[in-house]
Amino acid sequence: MLHITVPDDFPAVLATSVVFPALSDRATLDYFDTLPGSEDKLIERIAQAEAVLNIRSSSRFTARVFGACPRLRLLSVWGTGTDHIDLDAAARTGVTVTNTPGVSARSIAEHALALLFAVARRIPALDQATRGGQWPRGSGVQLYRKTCGVIGYGAVGKRFAELVTGIGMDVKVWTLHPERYPGMSFADLDDIYDTSDVLSVHLRLSPQTTGMIGAPQFERMKNSAILINTARGAIVDEAALVAALTSGQIGGAGLDVFTEEPLSGRNPLLALENVVLTPHCAGITPEALEAGLRMAVENIWDWEENS
Repeated sequence: MLHITVPDDFPAVLATSVVFPALSDRATLDYFDTLPGSEDKLIERIAQAEAVLNIRSSSRFTARVFGACPRLRLLSVWGTGTDHIDLDAAARTGVTVTNTPGVSARSIAEHALALLFAVARRIPALDQATRGGQWPRGSGVQLYRKTCGVIGYGAVGKRFAELVTGIGMDVKVWTLHPERYPGMSFADLDDIYDTSDVLSVHLRLSPQTTGMIGAPQFERMKNSAILINTARGAIVDEAALVAALTSGQIGGAGLDVFTEEPLSGRNPLLALENVVLTPHCAGITPEALEAGLRMAVENIWDWEENS
């Protein structure tokens, strides 16, 4: 039987999934419902595994990890992002890496739209004021006919563009890979910064995208602009974002992702009233969760049958 290790199911999502029994029935399974917490502990947990089912991106698969686990042949990732994996090292050591693209796209796009409404209409602040006996009026922003810049046109970016088009926003799209969309016209990135009332980020984290939105970009944006980020925190220079939000350089932000996760209690974003924060949960609806976990497990079986 294939030896599979799940090193990091915390908080537990896999153990409560309908696909979990198949792992026990079909493989020798080592399952951990805590985070490894260190590279050494991760190595200790997966040292005997032929396949690893990775749940959390906080488990970092470095060249040292791959080198210390010579039995490892497959790393099946629940999720789209692989920025926590040294893909070159995986290739050098003969480890196949799979992920679950697209399964959370609708969920993440809906969450991005929810963040946009929450920021534009100041829903959390109005809810708190109303519960406190106040009756504030007229503080929301109408989105109809406003311009929405969508940075990144993968599965999530496409779906988000459809959603904001549906509420009557004028959409401008930029992508790193325009060659993938022959015949489609994309906006210039600087034009998106200059003209957008809303800027929504839908990119993978890579050396090319790390820190790509920082002080120079915020300086170009309208002082009423809203930034939405459900992609990866490190795409945005967080210190520059805090400065822009504090000074009024931009109007607000809706964030599901952060440079450091979970958020430290000292993070200055927590003190800002023009920000709505959620805990990197955009892609975790019951429907998306089950679909993604099912694909991650099926990727293991497909690899086993074809290897």
